[in-house]
Amino acid sequence: LANLVQGLNSTDSAVKEKAIAETEKRLRDQETSKEEDSKTAVNRTVINTRASIFLFIYKKLKYHQLSWLKDGFLAILEKDAKERAKRRKENEHLANALKEKGNDAFRKGDYVIAIQRYTEGLEKRKDKQELYTNRAQAYLKMHEYDKAIGDCEWALKCNEKYVKAYFLMGKAHLALKHYSESRQCYKKILQTDPQKESLFKDCMNEVNLEEKRMKDEERAMKEVQSGKLAALSIKELLQKLDRPDQSILYYTGGIRLLTGAVKDCTEQTLFRTNNGFSILKDNEIVRRGFCAERKNTAEVDLSVSLLFLWQAVCAGNEENQRLLLTQPDVNAQLPKLLSSGVSEIQKETLALISLYSENENGRRLLVRHQDLTKWLQILMTFVNSADARASSAMNILSDLTQEERFKTQCRVMLSTGVLPLFAKLLTSAKLVNQAALAHCIGIMGNLCADVVIRMQMAECKECWQACLKLVDERFDVSTPKYQECLLAVLGLMMNLLLESNEVIQYFAVDISGRCMSLLRDKNGRIVTRAIGVLSRILPASSSAVEEVVKGGVVKKIITILKAGGQITSNYGIKTLSICTRSNRQAQEDLVKSDKRFSVLLKLLDSENEMIVGNAAFCLGQCLVVPGAATSLLNSNVVMILLKHAGGDATRTSVQENAAIALGKLCVAEPRHIFQLRKLNGLAILNSSMKYVHSI
Repeated sequence: LANLVQGLNSTDSAVKEKAIAETEKRLRDQETSKEEDSKTAVNRTVINTRASIFLFIYKKLKYHQLSWLKDGFLAILEKDAKERAKRRKENEHLANALKEKGNDAFRKGDYVIAIQRYTEGLEKRKDKQELYTNRAQAYLKMHEYDKAIGDCEWALKCNEKYVKAYFLMGKAHLALKHYSESRQCYKKILQTDPQKESLFKDCMNEVNLEEKRMKDEERAMKEVQSGKLAALSIKELLQKLDRPDQSILYYTGGIRLLTGAVKDCTEQTLFRTNNGFSILKDNEIVRRGFCAERKNTAEVDLSVSLLFLWQAVCAGNEENQRLLLTQPDVNAQLPKLLSSGVSEIQKETLALISLYSENENGRRLLVRHQDLTKWLQILMTFVNSADARASSAMNILSDLTQEERFKTQCRVMLSTGVLPLFAKLLTSAKLVNQAALAHCIGIMGNLCADVVIRMQMAECKECWQACLKLVDERFDVSTPKYQECLLAVLGLMMNLLLESNEVIQYFAVDISGRCMSLLRDKNGRIVTRAIGVLSRILPASSSAVEEVVKGGVVKKIITILKAGGQITSNYGIKTLSICTRSNRQAQEDLVKSDKRFSVLLKLLDSENEMIVGNAAFCLGQCLVVPGAATSLLNSNVVMILLKHAGGDATRTSVQENAAIALGKLCVAEPRHIFQLRKLNGLAILNSSMKYVHSI
């Protein structure tokens, strides 16, 4: 055995090979002997010859010989592991290079070469999941769906949480009309990664649409085969429209007849299956008339007729809606038709777009197939329209703002196109469609949920100036519609004041002054929003605080709070807390206006912790006024503050404000300590003193 080990470790290759051969012979002899004894078959596969040889020798050697063998055994194992790691690294590099070559071929549309390269890569690394899914994509392009499914299954064996494999497998099953299997694949995506909910919805919708499309086409075909007149008329009318070189009036009349023949889903399906959407592509006269920039009367009639037809065939039919937007001329012309200036064309274009915007799937089709960067500006111009076009345009915009991708596209033209137009509309509020303007302002307020849009709007001086002008003109126009505009502007200003910048600081005094004038308004909603704006603008400017305090803001808000609801109370007490924080006059005004702090004590009992926290803060600030703490001797203020400071409040800030107010109360008027002692609250008072000394 010693000779065998020396031979295995020899640097002479001939000696080494001879030792290996001798050891393998002994191993085979030993295995044969075991087989004869047990009479059972054994698996003779040798995974690692060297390891087997050393295991054999290890068993034969005596204990004192083991340490001598150990070093050689481990050295060979380590060398073998390094060699395998090196080969794996080399194979990984080759597999990646082949994957890139496959990707390049795929991008060029050479799917056969792409498949070859991915296959070669898999020969180097059989556990590389990306190569399986990339090859599956190529198989999908080649319509070899079963092979694509097979590759996805292999990818999932490599990684059972590989979302791309489930996605592509779902696509392949859908192409094979395996709707149930496709849905199962897409459900796996959501189970694996809940963040992929949007992708999941899109995929499931695609399956549902495809299944519905097939059922609709089967049903329509049966009606044609049964000889139903309504079904046959669609094909006949489309054939007549296919006649070349007819007059534009001929085609306009034929399109109107076809529109009248489309009554339900069956006719919509037959329009699609008989290539009805190719009317623009295949008929030069129709295409030229529809795409003309300056349309004559006949071209206007033709365009309106087409818009009526598309409304008829797309109403409630998502497959037809999708196909219409894939027509290049339609896609390019929609924004042009909206900007055409021809009221009849605009009206029907808006009606067609409304079919898409009023449901989630339709909006996604618009976002996917249309460049919507200019749509906010285009649709906003309809605020100048006195007819139904204005409300239609605003409804479409309101629907589109639900889509995040639309908001993202709105950023592009916001500063250069949208905001100048918006400011102009605000300054012309007396002249435009006020109902539509109020809706438009609300839409801009909703768009402020997008941080980028809000920042751009908050930095626009013209926008702030226009808002202030609209507020100023409320005395000239007191109609209900104008009041809705005013409400919307105040809401917009509140949203913009979530930002903080130099422009806001510059306008702070003007904005707060306008809000002060609105506190006298008879419309409670306007008063509430004016206080809301004050609560957000005052922190931006100490000068604004001084001006509103001089203008009697404390007394006005105390009066409003006596009868105000929760929203008004929230804004009002926050405004008072800002004013009393550092303004002595505001503190004195509050003590004078709120006798024995009856309003503040009521707010301290509110279920809204934001209100409670600000009320406690206000109280604490006002206790520096001589006599303020004494006026509370016969009240239950100690018990209320103790309750909040002792932990009933879930917000730490509320506990701190209550504790500070309690401490200040006892410092300003020591007789409150007697009630505190009765309530066993001295420990809480002691703990509150750290807050008192820290301010």
